[in-house]
Amino acid sequence: MPFALYRKWRPRRFEEVVGQEHVTRTLRNALRLGRIAHAYLFAGPRGTGKTTTARLLAKAVNCLAESVEERPCDRCRICQAVNEGRLIDLIEIDAASNRGIDEIRDLRERVRFSPSEARYKVYVIDEAHMLTPEAFNALLKTLEEPPPHVIFVLATTEPHRIPATILSRCQRFDFRRLSTAEIVGRLEEIVAAEGLKAEPEALTWIARQATGSLRDAVTLLDQLTADEEPITVERVQRALGAGRWDLVSQVIEALGEGETARGLTLIARAVEEGAHPQQLARQLVEHLRAVMWIQWGNTESLDLPAEQIGVAQQHARTLPPEVLPRLIRLFTAAASDMRTAWQPQLALELAFVEAALACQQARAARAAPASTPALTPVAVPTSPTTGAPAPPPPAAAPAAGVGTGSLTLEALRERWASILKAVRAQSLPTEALLKSCALYSVEGNTVVLAWPSELLRDKFQDPRAKAQALVEDILSHTFGFPVIIKNIVARKTRRGRPATEDPLIRRAVEDLGAQVEEE
Repeated sequence: MPFALYRKWRPRRFEEVVGQEHVTRTLRNALRLGRIAHAYLFAGPRGTGKTTTARLLAKAVNCLAESVEERPCDRCRICQAVNEGRLIDLIEIDAASNRGIDEIRDLRERVRFSPSEARYKVYVIDEAHMLTPEAFNALLKTLEEPPPHVIFVLATTEPHRIPATILSRCQRFDFRRLSTAEIVGRLEEIVAAEGLKAEPEALTWIARQATGSLRDAVTLLDQLTADEEPITVERVQRALGAGRWDLVSQVIEALGEGETARGLTLIARAVEEGAHPQQLARQLVEHLRAVMWIQWGNTESLDLPAEQIGVAQQHARTLPPEVLPRLIRLFTAAASDMRTAWQPQLALELAFVEAALACQQARAARAAPASTPALTPVAVPTSPTTGAPAPPPPAAAPAAGVGTGSLTLEALRERWASILKAVRAQSLPTEALLKSCALYSVEGNTVVLAWPSELLRDKFQDPRAKAQALVEDILSHTFGFPVIIKNIVARKTRRGRPATEDPLIRRAVEDLGAQVEEE
């Protein structure tokens, strides 16, 4: 009878378990010292060896080998019975389908009977977190004081859902995700023993796709051996629905260079060639994560091919580090949204456009301080009679728009287009609202905005909308020091010109809070 590869190559001794030495070593020491517990909890991600280790424990405690060090020997009749799935005293229960109190009551009745042919009856409860609260309560007393011939092993991927009363009665072992190198090593053993042909890079692709689950990796390898063709990177990518690496790199390159149209075209081309949008989003996240690690000086922990690390180092010089976490979150959310989206490609495209806007905003903010116009000394007029500095006319300072530091009305007008662009990247309604006002004056670090109506002014400064706070943040980031906004209302005359252009009227508006009515 043919078996799936993951069943055929399931470990039969503790030494064959990959990546869980901290668990197997402790269990073997307990066997050697005769300190077998009555209840164990095996917790960890799927495909990391929890059920396999539970079966090995059942083999070891019942093995007929004379030397404790040899157990499980994998030769005696008990070990062979476990391997073939016919040991009556090894009872495996799927808690996902047997989760009620009636099933647990039945278990409590059966545990009292002695084993049929082994030393111990071993109950392996898989997906134990699926048991109902009533079932856990029914199990509690039996788990606390089971008969001496019974051992319980609870396996779960969600240990936080196990009640504390159950946890306190079990020895807990946490299984970890396997590294790519560990999975590749096991796949190479299987390929060699099965007489298969596979490219080393193809096995690396399989291992990375498994995300730490050896069972998932072996299952994918089994899928690729359905025909007798060599296992190549292209075949693996086709089976996974992954995009070509060169296209993924070009999408990141377009993102860094601000070529949004090119990036969307590349995404469409990858999907047309058979890449699944969700898998493509995961590839983008993986590469952006590598870029982030490189920017923060950590390259030793990257589990990627040398070629991909080299390209990531190039992208690390073009992508703004301050927005990189946001880009990763965008594509991660897109990959999650595609599970139920009616048009999966759209989620990826929207994420790319939003990511491109974030990069453009970051580049604009970086370039803004460099484009600040140099300030030139201003000659102070003196009085012709006394030689003392002459006092300025009442409206001279606001009219000239002279502020402090690098904030002037002239500089603000020069940068206004880029400021609007930055606002648009954060909030389209705020940008539309900001376009309806006029730049009135600059007073120190205060920007005065003139609004055509109280309605628009109140809408802009409404704290619930956070429009004014957003614009103040962008202004402060642009000029390098805190900038605040003052709002006034200045209706237009019938000629279409702001009434506040008159210095006396403007001063009345600013100092006295007056409002200008239409003629």
